[in-house]
Amino acid sequence: MTTLLGGFNQAPNTTPLNPDEFARLIPTLATQAELNEYERLNILEARKWVFSQRVFSRVNPITEQFLRVLHKRMFNRTWRCAGVYRSTNKSIGVEFYQIRNLVPALLADVRYWVDNKTFAADEIATRFHHRLVWIHAFPNGNGRHARLLADAVVAKLGREPFSWGSKELVDAGPVRDEYIRCLKLADENNDNIQPLLKFARS
Repeated sequence: MTTLLGGFNQAPNTTPLNPDEFARLIPTLATQAELNEYERLNILEARKWVFSQRVFSRVNPITEQFLRVLHKRMFNRTWRCAGVYRSTNKSIGVEFYQIRNLVPALLADVRYWVDNKTFAADEIATRFHHRLVWIHAFPNGNGRHARLLADAVVAKLGREPFSWGSKELVDAGPVRDEYIRCLKLADENNDNIQPLLKFARS
């Protein structure tokens, strides 16, 4: 666990926050458990918004505007930097200055896959998820954001949202460990997406 401030700790393989980023926390909370619960409620509101008939029927989730709006919706009650790309480098993710080029390039790839039926719907959404996590565009919440975005994409393509091991994947444990293992396998070889795809539907 990585100690942040006071009673706050982060699980391994999460985006480490620096003190300046941590100062952007909106609510006054005492422990990591309180922060996790606060973020969880914020994310549930965002999920309800995404899949509401009013939004889902008209939105295109494969756009940069939606990608950023979704992150803001997920964390707007928790972090002042919600929806804003990170401006510092992390131990996870690309160099921060690459984000503004790599995100549009990824979105263009996904639109091509959809238009040309390059992969099946589940694989398109899983590959999108993996590449977005690899980029790590935001200071915090990248995995949760990429999972919800992948759920929106795969639902738009006519499939049920993923189950992601039927766990929230915030706390350390065997299910999160398996998720991280599958991500790392895809990191090593982009064609090795099947373990992550299988996990997404587990």
